[in-house]
Amino acid sequence: MKTKHLTLTFTALTLTALMATSCKKDTSDNTSGTSATITIENVLDSRPLVESGTFMHTGSSPLIQPGESASIQFSAAKGQAISFVTMYGWSNDLFFAPANPGIALYKADGTPIEGDVSSAIKLWDNGTRINATPGENLMHPGTAETTPATISEVNGKDAQGNTYAAAADLMHATLHYEGNSTFTLTITNVSANTLNPTPFSPGVWAISYIAGGDLLQPSPLYKDGALSENGLTAVAEMGDPEALSVAIKAETGIFTPLSPVLVVVYNGIDNPIFTPNAKDAGHGLTDIAQKGDATVLSDYLKKQPGVKSVYILSASGTTVLLPKIGTDMGSSVSQKLTLEQNDKIAIATMYGFSNDWFFANETGIDATKRGDVSESLSLYDDGTAINQFPGAGITQFNLAGTPLSEDKAITAVPNPNSFTTLPAIKDIIRVTLN
Repeated sequence: MKTKHLTLTFTALTLTALMATSCKKDTSDNTSGTSATITIENVLDSRPLVESGTFMHTGSSPLIQPGESASIQFSAAKGQAISFVTMYGWSNDLFFAPANPGIALYKADGTPIEGDVSSAIKLWDNGTRINATPGENLMHPGTAETTPATISEVNGKDAQGNTYAAAADLMHATLHYEGNSTFTLTITNVSANTLNPTPFSPGVWAISYIAGGDLLQPSPLYKDGALSENGLTAVAEMGDPEALSVAIKAETGIFTPLSPVLVVVYNGIDNPIFTPNAKDAGHGLTDIAQKGDATVLSDYLKKQPGVKSVYILSASGTTVLLPKIGTDMGSSVSQKLTLEQNDKIAIATMYGFSNDWFFANETGIDATKRGDVSESLSLYDDGTAINQFPGAGITQFNLAGTPLSEDKAITAVPNPNSFTTLPAIKDIIRVTLN
């Protein structure tokens, strides 16, 4: 769907700890030497949908015939919902879908919803074909509407007076929670003994990111009262999900803010922020990796020999560094540094929609370098919280969760990883010295 909904005001983001810090500077900065300005930018070309895909019957035919089922497995956090569309096969242009934004997945207290959720399913008229009597003998594709109508719910009768059983009497939908934010939605065709027996076509499903309590795309597959678009007509008229799948895939990917950035200038010591392949030292890196809060580590580092200056750089207005959203550029922060020969620079910032991932440079950035130094950065797993799908985890701090502890060494996050494939580091975060 169109992404105009993404141009919302993010000053209301409730990323609590990410917003709690402000720029802090070690008062013992050396005032001699050369100067350079470090700039950190969130350059991620973000997407509003965290997951999407297609579903169909896995037997000899992809159609979901009466008595057959198809399943979708996905991850989700509190406040997210799953939406899907599939054709009412023996119709001209009707489709099944949950009412937007989709099927709720958690109760208000964060308990996963399980069991029968069929009441969320509705029957919709795509508005592109004149409806004939539904059934096996219906002729496809039928007569086109002279002027396409907007999508509307079919509640008992269509515009031509044809009668339909309730959607929940034709399709049963059940949720099962698999643990660790993972669900299975099973769609079963129960239309056999109704006045509207029909196969269901292969379909498309999607889940929107949520930020600050708002879904970035609350109508991911269709919009009630709007014209059909993005390939939905091919699903509703022919049961063909390909065009809609391609359109939705283009809206699916990565969305994440970056936390206020810790910047450290040091000399004569190893990187004071972290040591890869060793466990978190317990000086405050965990607060960055899990919550985006650099204050504890900043206070600790200011007292360490070899550390010359420490800054926490927060974006104006939002505190967090937001990615590119539609035509809006991502956030950036800058700081003038006083540097001397052999000085090194280290940074750390949270991958905001994760359990405990952070961007950092293992090898200190040479203070004499100028230009783009983003190649110095990698994405690390702090090893202190159990991982979930980034942007769809019930225990992710910035999705109102409480991280579940683990005790492992800090390691680089593989790409692709067990959840998703990330863009290159340079396409998420850019660091320049000028």
